[in-house]
Amino acid sequence: MNAVRSIVFNFFFFTGSLALSILLLWALLLPKNTCAKIVSEVYGGYVSFIEKYIMGITLEVKGLSNIPKDGAFILASKHQSAFETFKLPYMRKLGYPAVIFKKELSYIPIWGWYPARMGGVAIDRGAGAKAMRSLIKGCKASIENGRPIVIFPQGTRTKVGAKAPYKPGIAKIYKDLNVPVIPVALNSGLFWGKSAFLKKSGKVTFEILPAIKPGKPPLKMMEELETAIETASDRLAKKRVIK
Repeated sequence: MNAVRSIVFNFFFFTGSLALSILLLWALLLPKNTCAKIVSEVYGGYVSFIEKYIMGITLEVKGLSNIPKDGAFILASKHQSAFETFKLPYMRKLGYPAVIFKKELSYIPIWGWYPARMGGVAIDRGAGAKAMRSLIKGCKASIENGRPIVIFPQGTRTKVGAKAPYKPGIAKIYKDLNVPVIPVALNSGLFWGKSAFLKKSGKVTFEILPAIKPGKPPLKMMEELETAIETASDRLAKKRVIK
């Protein structure tokens, strides 16, 4: 059953993404925040619809009370799947965060025009110190525009249970922006695995954990961040809810 669902879902996902990328081109002419809201509601809503009614994947978000009601913040999320890249930027309750994304994604025809116009911050991983300066500048601009930042501190998707180092970029951003870092644990890889064509129905859980306050030594923050995310993600991986 999951195989059939996956085939149908992938068809609607890829064809729908292409169609909406074309139909929403007019939104690229709007201010960044407005573009982000419109694309989030339309495209994010479409992806959520087919996830739920074709693939049988739903989302539970825990810990929303840990999101500051006022002020800027950074969401530092575990990254197991493409699922969270289609969820975190489009969540109204999180304030439509600006995502740090690989510059290579902007080279994708049509679709690649959207991330930057929606306020995302591109990073050229081969540009060294210059890339970091550009990243900090972009993050500060997003914060000034009232948009929180989403970063995947491991820099790549990891399989459930696999370990990968946390990159130092998060420490630099934390120090320079002087805002709280909010860890996000998840178990999306159980249902939408890394580079997996076949997906599984069930309930994905995002758990927003207590904020790490600004002003701590960056390395200390990174230790706390990694411990919080990995411990909670390992716990969530044991609580798979199948539909």
